[in-house]
Order: sequence, then structure tokens, then C-alpha cells
Amino acid sequence: MSVSQAAQLRDQGAWVLDVRQPEEWNELHVPGATLIPLDQLPQRISEVPKDKEIVVICRSGNRSQAGRDILLQAGYEKVTSVSGGIIAWRNAGYPTVSGP
Repeated sequence: MSVSQAAQLRDQGAWVLDVRQPEEWNELHVPGATLIPLDQLPQRISEVPKDKEIVVICRSGNRSQAGRDILLQAGYEKVTSVSGGIIAWRNAGYPTVSGP
């Protein structure tokens, strides 16, 4: 999904899941997003709400696709990933924050 579609979903209450590593997260992330690194997602999947639309984001779009697939295989139905990741998000002018 495009960053503009992802931003619209976020504004409508979708749950944004960032699957990057903590050091990447601290540099830059989407306000209100939740960090669960991709390698931890299978063990922490219970932290992802089943009653909301899920938007998965990473740096450029590759890890978010893998995260989306993990969630879909676990029975989540409303899951999408952001094409271009946080790089495209920032370049499109959407808000970001830094720090833990």
C-alpha cells in the first residue's frame, strides 16, 4: 500500500506496527507506531490487536512484507504493508519522531 493510503488508515485508527530494529526505531519512526522487531514477531504476536486494521512498516518495504505475511498466516485478516517504508513516509512529508 502507498504511504498516503497508510497515513489515511493510521489517521482512521489503524494500528501501525514497525518491524525494524530498536536502533533504527530510535533514529526515526511513525508517531504512535509500536515496535516489534521482525525476528521477535512470531513470539510476540499476541501483542498485536486482532480487532484493528494493521499497517506494517519497515525501512524500505521488504521486512514489512514478511511481517504482514506472518500476521496473515497467524489468522489476522486486515493487514497490509507500506511500500517504500519509513523512507517513503518521510519523503512524502508525513510526520516522524525520533528517540525511544
